Order: sequence, then C-alpha cells, then structure tokens
Amino acid sequence: MMQEAIKILAVDDVPMNLELLDLMLTGLGGVVLKALHGAEALQLLEEHPDTDTVLLDLEMPVLNGFDTLTTLKQHPRLRDIPVIVVTSDKHEMLRALALGANDFLSKPYDPEELLLRVRNHVRSKKLLDLSNNMSLLLEQEVIQKTADLSRALEFSRSAEYEISLRLGKAAEFRDVETGMHIRRISEYSYQLGKLAGLSEKACQVLRFSSPLHDVGKIGIPDRILLKPGPLDDDEFRVMRLHTEIGASILSEAARFPLLAAGQIIALQHHEKWDGSGYPNGLSGRRIHIFGRIVMIVDVFDALLSERPYKKAFPLEKALEIMEEGRGRFFDPELLTLFLNNLKLFCRIRGELKDNDTASPLLQLVQAV
Repeated sequence: MMQEAIKILAVDDVPMNLELLDLMLTGLGGVVLKALHGAEALQLLEEHPDTDTVLLDLEMPVLNGFDTLTTLKQHPRLRDIPVIVVTSDKHEMLRALALGANDFLSKPYDPEELLLRVRNHVRSKKLLDLSNNMSLLLEQEVIQKTADLSRALEFSRSAEYEISLRLGKAAEFRDVETGMHIRRISEYSYQLGKLAGLSEKACQVLRFSSPLHDVGKIGIPDRILLKPGPLDDDEFRVMRLHTEIGASILSEAARFPLLAAGQIIALQHHEKWDGSGYPNGLSGRRIHIFGRIVMIVDVFDALLSERPYKKAFPLEKALEIMEEGRGRFFDPELLTLFLNNLKLFCRIRGELKDNDTASPLLQLVQAV
C-alpha cells in the first residue's frame, strides 16, 4: 500500500520551512505540494482532492490555520484528509484538535518523528480510501443487482400475466366467446377493485388473474359447451363443473400470486350473495371479494354480448336484470359502486370492443 503514489500538502508562510519539509519528506517517495497561506492551500486541495495528509501551520496571513482547518473539515469531499497542525503552544494545539485536527507537531521538527507521524496518517488515509472505494463498488453492485432483480421480477409478472391471458384465451376459444372478453373482464375487475378500496397491489393481482375465471371450461364437453339452446338439468350439472375443474387446473400454485388468485376466482365467480350459487353454496362475505367482483363484471359483459344460445341484450335491459339480482346474485355494495360508475365500464367496453364479424367457430356453431 505504501508503494502507491503519496501526496502531501505542506502549508507555511515561511518558504524556507516549506523547503525543509520537502527535504525531510523525500523518504516517503511521494509528491510534496506547497502553500504559503490557507487560501492557497484550499485551492490546491480542490485541484488535488487525492491529497493524503496536510501539514498545517497555524499562524499565517490571508487565511490562518484555524480558519483553514475549519473550512477543510466542513468540506464534503476534503474533510477526511488527515491534518497535522504545527504548533508549540498547548492552547493552540487543543483548539486545533477541537476543530478536527488529527495530530500535531512541534517546531523545530524532529525528522524521524515527522516521517513516522506522516507515514501513519498516510496509511490511515489510504485504508480509508480503499474502504470508501469498496463501499462505492458494493453500493454500485447492490444497485445493479437490485435493478436486475426488478427486471427479473417484472419479467416474471409479465410472464405470469401472459400465461393467465393465454389460458383464458384457450378456454374462451372453446366457449366461442370473443377475443376481447377476457381483456374486458381484466380491466373491469381492476377498476371495480379500485372503487371498492382495494390496494393497488391487490387490484393488479385481480387485473391479471381475472382472465382465468372460465379456464375450467376447457374440461367441458363440446356438446354441452357449444350447445346453441338452453341446457337441460343434466347438462347444466356438467357445465357447473367448470368452476371446480378451473380450480383444479390452478391448484398447488400458492407461490404464484396470480395463479393462486385465479384459482379463487375460477372456483367462486358463480357463488351468489344469497347462497344459491355454486359449487359450494357460499353466501355474503364468505365469498372472496375477488369472486364477488368478477361475478358482477362477468354477468355485465355476458348480458351485452352475443352467445350461441342468445342475442346481446340492450344496455337498459342488462341493467334491469342486474338490478333484479341485487342482494340475490350480487354483493349489493359492489353493485352500487359498479352502477354509480357505469360510464367508466361502458367506456372500457367501447375501447375493447369485439370485431363486428363473429369468429369462424361461432359462425360454425350458429350454422349447425
């Protein structure tokens, strides 16, 4: 470490003393900067902030040693440079130490003592610089790793959402619903969650997991799922199984928040406020709020959409049907929030509207 470049600043208003110090410090193998007063010393330190130690006389014109020391120790970049004050007066020495001086020397200089004291402080400064550099490197490494982790987490969330969307699309394709249905359910759910006072984190989970609400329809036979007319009792019992099939598909995924939330939604989005829903006959607040929210927005979108077994209802008729379900099918408080903000949900539906032409699969079903 002592083989590294050493830089010492000597400050004294007597040029001969500066030359003497330069001669005595030759053994350190470094560079000795010289200043005749405090103002010049501070200027040199600004130009050479890598200075290792300052030898500072106290009685000087222009800017004395005390004022120089005070300014130096308050400087954000220079305050860690060790300062050895030169004085034979005990009171001056104590005052300088109180201002932050690191050591003191008496005149006339003892060459051996001078070298030892300067060498010790240079060593301390080099160690401090090394520590600061290591801390800076570690801080930069932590910042980089944090940024990498954030990107990885964001990619993970994006991948999980993409999986959610694609699973939803797989079920939707079999159910001949339009490609924008799950996108609308996603945005409806997010906005109703916000209106209900859920945290932003919970609303985002709801937004990204709600597309999984009908994933269980993958397991429903085509003869039932694609039937153009009403289902009989036996067929309806099979259709109801899509909630449990969806929950089974998304089971054992507790460490993936979106899939875990999707399991709850898939299982509970047909539970009704009065307990008459399926598959478990849950009622009231025993139904998870995610399930209650998706129940409302899914029915809203279904009523306004064309299906193999029905035409789309006009908005007025859809709202009449939903109002009839208050306190029976729907959480009354959530329904009020939804209806009070109907323009918001209608705008979402308009922005994510279906194509004017039916999908090829829907056309095929309608032709049968």
